[in-house]
Amino acid sequence: MLDKLSAINDRYLEVEQLISSPDAMNDMKLYVQLSKEYKDLESIVKAYKEYKNLVENIDEAKDIINNSDDVEMKEMAKMELDENLTRKEQMDEDIKVLLIPKDPADAKNAVMEIRAGTGGDEASIFAGDLYKMYTSYASAKGWKTELVDVADGTVGGYKEIIFNINGENVYGQLKFESGVHRVQRVPETETQGRVHTSAATVIVLPEAEEFDIELKSADIRKDTYCSSGPGGQSVNTTYSAVRLTHIPTGVVAQCQDQKSQHKNYDKALKVLRSRIYEMELQKKLEEDAKNRKTMVSSGDRSAKIRTYNYPQGRVTEHRIGLTKYNLQATMTGDIQEFIDELQLAENAEKLKEGTISDE
Repeated sequence: MLDKLSAINDRYLEVEQLISSPDAMNDMKLYVQLSKEYKDLESIVKAYKEYKNLVENIDEAKDIINNSDDVEMKEMAKMELDENLTRKEQMDEDIKVLLIPKDPADAKNAVMEIRAGTGGDEASIFAGDLYKMYTSYASAKGWKTELVDVADGTVGGYKEIIFNINGENVYGQLKFESGVHRVQRVPETETQGRVHTSAATVIVLPEAEEFDIELKSADIRKDTYCSSGPGGQSVNTTYSAVRLTHIPTGVVAQCQDQKSQHKNYDKALKVLRSRIYEMELQKKLEEDAKNRKTMVSSGDRSAKIRTYNYPQGRVTEHRIGLTKYNLQATMTGDIQEFIDELQLAENAEKLKEGTISDE
C-alpha cells in the first residue's frame, strides 16, 4: 500500500511543477487537465502522509515493546499500538476506496432531463414533483440550477423539462439518478380513489466543455421558431427559440427559455455538446456493464430504478434493494442517503472485481 501511495505522491509533486511550466501556461487544455489531476490527487496525498506517519508510529511502538526495559514505557507503547492498529485497519479500507479510479466526468456540472412517461396527466405532474425534488436537493447542496427548456403539462407539471445544475462534483452525485422513476398514488383526476402507477424518465448528462467535444459549425443546423407555452400557443412573436441539429449524429437540442436568441443558442449548444459527449460515455458504461454485471451504473435508461409509493409512504430503490419509509422528506429533496448507498454499492462492485489490491 505504501509503495502505491508513494508513487502517487511523486506524481502529485510532478504535476505541481508541470502546472507552472511554460507549456501548461500556453496550452489551456493541458492546464485544465493538470489542474484537475492535481485536485484529484490531493486527497490521496493527504491520506498518504497520515498513513505513513501511522505506520512509523506502529513500528516505533513495536520497537519499544521488543527492546525497552522500561515497564511503564512498554505498557504505554502497547496501548498506543492497539489504537494505531485499529486506526490502520480503518485507513486501509478508506484508502482502497480513494484509490478506485474515478470517473473523469464525476467532477463536471450536470444537464438533467425529466420526461413524463406512462400515465398521461399524472405522469406530467409527477415529472414536476421530481423537478422540485432535485432543485430542492441542489439548493441544499449550494448548487445553482438554470432552466434550459420546458414543455408544460396540460393540467400541471411538465411533459419535459431540461435544466443545468452547476456546482462541485454534481455529476458524480447525480449520475445514478438516470432511469425510470415510478409513482403509485391516487391521481388528482381520479374520482373513485383508485391507486394508479405512472412513470417519468430522468436522464443525467455530464456537462461537456469545449475541450471535451469539438463541434464544427458546418455540422450544426440551426432552426429558429417562436417560443410556445402550455397547449402550444406562442408566447411571443419573435423567433427567439433555437433548435440545433448535429447532422453527423442526428442529435437535437433546443432552448426557448430566454428572450434572446443568442442566449438560447448558447444554452442549446451546451446541451447538444453534452448529449454527444454522453453518447460516448454511454458506450463505455455499457461495456463496463457487460464486463462487471453491476447493478448500479448499467447505463440502461429504460431500467426501473425507484418507486415512490404514496399510500404507504414508501420509497424503494430497486437496484440495491433499499426501502425507506420517508417519502415526504424524499420528495422535498432529502435523497442523499439513496445517493450514498448507491455510491457504496458501486465502490463495493469495483473492489470486488479487483480494481484495487493490497499489494
